[in-house]
Amino acid sequence: MSAETETHPMHDVLSRWKAAFDTHQADVMAGLFTPDALFQGFGPEVLAGREAVRGYYAAVPEDRTAHVGRVHTYGIGELMAGGFADVTFRDPTGWAAPVHLSLVLQREGGDWRIRQYHVSQVMTGH
Repeated sequence: MSAETETHPMHDVLSRWKAAFDTHQADVMAGLFTPDALFQGFGPEVLAGREAVRGYYAAVPEDRTAHVGRVHTYGIGELMAGGFADVTFRDPTGWAAPVHLSLVLQREGGDWRIRQYHVSQVMTGH
């Protein structure tokens, strides 16, 4: 990765997201999102807003962790950025769910927040 890629806001946001997810901090997780964020997790419905995101993460079992792999980034001007990450959610029982995580980020003041979040479960042998 180039130095420019390593400083892309996606890396910082993913690092903060992972830390909050792994420690089951739903309030911190919600704070990473814009107030009107769109969120598509494992559920069948698209959620909107921080409160919906908070509720989603509060319902995640406390023993789940996220393992972030390869990250791809792109820019959309000075106030927007995005990217994709290979993420595997795990728990101590051996359950694992590999996903492609897609984020659109928006700069608010001096901080980057998640404007759009989408996971797509990786299926093998289709």
